[in-house]
Amino acid sequence: MQIIQIALFILISVASISLFLVQAKRIYDNIMLGRKEKIHDDPIWGIQQMLLIAFGQKKMFKITSAALLHLVIYVSFLITQIELIEVFVDGFTGGHRSVYHFFENHRWVFFQHLYYLSINMIEILSVLAFFATIAFLWRRNILKVPRLSMSELNGWPKLDANLILVFELALIIFIFSMNIGDRALQLKGTSAHYPVLNGGGFIVSGLIAPAFQNLPEGLLIGLERFGWWGHILLVLVFLNYIPNSKHLHLMLAFPNTYFSRKEPKGEMINMPGVMNEVKAMFDPSFTPPEVEGEVKFGAKDATDLSWKSLLDAYACTECGRCTAVCPANQTGKLLSPRLIMMRTRDRIEDIGKGIREHGPEFSDNKSLLGDYITKEEILACTTCNACVEECPVTISPLNIILELRRSLVMEASDAPAEWNTMFTNIENNQAPWQFSPSDRMKWADDL
Repeated sequence: MQIIQIALFILISVASISLFLVQAKRIYDNIMLGRKEKIHDDPIWGIQQMLLIAFGQKKMFKITSAALLHLVIYVSFLITQIELIEVFVDGFTGGHRSVYHFFENHRWVFFQHLYYLSINMIEILSVLAFFATIAFLWRRNILKVPRLSMSELNGWPKLDANLILVFELALIIFIFSMNIGDRALQLKGTSAHYPVLNGGGFIVSGLIAPAFQNLPEGLLIGLERFGWWGHILLVLVFLNYIPNSKHLHLMLAFPNTYFSRKEPKGEMINMPGVMNEVKAMFDPSFTPPEVEGEVKFGAKDATDLSWKSLLDAYACTECGRCTAVCPANQTGKLLSPRLIMMRTRDRIEDIGKGIREHGPEFSDNKSLLGDYITKEEILACTTCNACVEECPVTISPLNIILELRRSLVMEASDAPAEWNTMFTNIENNQAPWQFSPSDRMKWADDL
């Protein structure tokens, strides 16, 4: 029976991890459909950004209450992985609490106590995470926090957010089912497979386990096995769920913050095609470098965006902080920075799927600009950078908006009349206003 359980565990684990790697490769390939862009060559700075923002949750604390709830679940998630290591060791070896008994057999008392410290931390954090998860469900479904209940989240995004929270509750139930069953069997002292752990009981489960102590041994073993198998199966299901969920940010927040742009917020990146033309005008000896493929101004489709903008789209948490601070959105305009990221991700997913099914020449005669994101949305942006400043994982919806605008103006010649007037004035008068540069200081004549 034990051999069957080991074989089943190995089969499920290998299949789940393999499926995850296939999905991870799909996402990587989609991101690499974007054009090349060199972000920075400063690994020390990148690591600092990653540790402060992704690991340290620095920008989350712009909203304190949500940040504290998120921190509890985040720390609980990290610490729980310690117990998950032991679950995998037990699964592959057929043992029970193998890590603890390894320390016990070698009489490493310090590590035995360290083991119990980590288990008790997991239990305390799991209790806190349970209440934090209930609070998040309340905020989304009862309290209906405005940024979490906008119409753009209707359908899958709302269901996705709630499913993750239900998964979290189920995982906590499985952890305590495993620990309570285990501790009750230890107290009963009748099962050779569940010997007493000399370090003592679990801090939370130990309080509940005596109520189960007098149940039949088979029932207690079933309770413990239910928690153990439920724990690992839910983890493996979750592993393959997150590539299709907004919670992909659990993984991509780290590379996304590492590759944060070092330029000051609001600094626009020059287009090589335009820059080379200007250099040639000022310096007749300048020879523009060879450019591969067709020269484009801005981005009409998702593949015209840089790989970093596509990574931004996949790393988006859909928290809506960007949209909540957007002045255009606050005044009733169509623009929602969160929706820009969601639509960009949808578009590159559709392109990637088409390429995998029909080859690299795939075309569905659609584009990001027009079919997924409207002209009205991108023209509403004030380029104030509020969305960039607010994002907890350094995503820049503004970069995508500016690239789409460039395509609209320079490729499609579809700028609003007011903009064309401004462009003409800048070209002729070196200022947005319609008067000669020589008259620029006349306002000061009578001072």
